[in-house]
Amino acid sequence: MGLLSKEQLRELIKEKTLVTAADVQDMLKEMFADTLQEMLEAELDTELGYPKNGSSPEGGGNRRNGHTKKTVRSEYGELELEVPRDREGEFEPAVVKKRQKDVTGIEEQILALYAKGVSVRDIQAHLNQLYGIDVSPTLISNVTNRIMPLIRDWQSRPLQRAYAVVFFDAIHYKVKQEGHIVNKAVYMVIGIDFDGNKDVLGMWIDEHETSKFWLTVLNELKNRGVEDILICCVDNLTGFSEAITACFPDTEIQKCVVHQIRNSVRYVSYKDTKKLLADLKPIYTAPTEDAALSAMEDFEKIWGARYPLVVQSWRRNWGEIATFFKYPPEIRKLIYTTNMIESYNRQLRKVTKGKAVFSNDESLLKMLYLVTQDVMLRWTGRIHNWGQILLQLSVYFPDRVKSFLQ
Repeated sequence: MGLLSKEQLRELIKEKTLVTAADVQDMLKEMFADTLQEMLEAELDTELGYPKNGSSPEGGGNRRNGHTKKTVRSEYGELELEVPRDREGEFEPAVVKKRQKDVTGIEEQILALYAKGVSVRDIQAHLNQLYGIDVSPTLISNVTNRIMPLIRDWQSRPLQRAYAVVFFDAIHYKVKQEGHIVNKAVYMVIGIDFDGNKDVLGMWIDEHETSKFWLTVLNELKNRGVEDILICCVDNLTGFSEAITACFPDTEIQKCVVHQIRNSVRYVSYKDTKKLLADLKPIYTAPTEDAALSAMEDFEKIWGARYPLVVQSWRRNWGEIATFFKYPPEIRKLIYTTNMIESYNRQLRKVTKGKAVFSNDESLLKMLYLVTQDVMLRWTGRIHNWGQILLQLSVYFPDRVKSFLQ
């Protein structure tokens, strides 16, 4: 049931002579202003211990001291309020705080729109259309800049001592830098802890994707408290495995099979692609590593002469492509591709696709952080079948799993 009954609403419409939607808005504006005014008066009543127009407590003490006019923005446009004052200047209103000029929640709306990838121009148009408020690009920038301390705190927060599986990948964006548009790599890391929960451990921006910068990322994870990672899932970037081994020598490395397939297709004529991919499939879907190697021999007999670079690439990376053959199907399915982090990247791109170029690194970081927080709100459950996966991990890494579960 609403605040007013239907009969009361009809009486109100008749009394106020409401005919159009604009009439309703004007009435709501008046009611909203009156409500805020009475709330301010009630706050001071509570502060002083006696009501307006009532007798002040005996013995003197603090008392009312008139009003100060104040204009604030609201969902109904600008409102004129008279903020009550006390003689000793101790009154701190909560409903409309001192120096507060806006009661619309505009800042929250700007951040919400920004997190959805809405452009500055469209944010301006949206707020003007809904509230008749002209918001400058500078104000929007200032509002979004307020989250930078939150980003720094989030980026430097302590992490767990160990993670069962960690996925590493980079996503690329165009950013303005010194008058030029350059490609920037955003380094993303997602960890799965021993409770089966996913978390974005951090994001870093640098020019191009290099194993040298990944080494910086890995060292930062260590400095934030990570002591051990059971399995790392990575793309086929040269030098990445060596960087991981330098920081976490006991970690198993799984190179992404999908990345390996994509790299293979680069060397292949379009007319051969479909058949070659079909002949590759028995390799990575084999039940055992021996069966996979046998399938590799068959593949080489068919394609080795025409595409020797494809065969060389698979054999060169085999030690870390074949890691998943050690494990049961549940773990294999989790680690043999970086699908988990690529799914997260797709959600980022869905929001950022309307932004062809970012004005600077900070602008890019703000949007990705806001989208990430929104994405992580939906990560409410554990990894599917996590109990079985954890049991299997405890068989393959008994001492390490035990030490971090205690």
